[in-house]
Amino acid sequence: MVQYSQTEFDTSFAALSDTTRRGVLEQLGRADASITDLAEKFHMTLTGMKKHVGVLEHAGLVTTEKVGRVRTCKLGLRQLEKEVAWIQRYRQLWDARFDELDKVVVELKRKENLAP
Repeated sequence: MVQYSQTEFDTSFAALSDTTRRGVLEQLGRADASITDLAEKFHMTLTGMKKHVGVLEHAGLVTTEKVGRVRTCKLGLRQLEKEVAWIQRYRQLWDARFDELDKVVVELKRKENLAP
């Protein structure tokens, strides 16, 4: 079994757990944006958006660059490969369990149709 850094996972999943932060990532996937632009788009204060961007930046999902008074955000270099592998492992386990459950359901229906 592959071992993953729990701290890295906690940071990633915590960053992704918030709908606003997921929206920010989606937005930055389309184009870089200033914190001001993001705050306006998500109808929140600059302080609130700075906190969200800080969480994403801490997780390595966003990078920021300050030029003059404008802080521009862009997607970070982290691509969540380890997190995807972890999720995929559990997806395979659940798929196998559901396949077994399907077999049980089919067998029960077969028996039900044979009953007088």
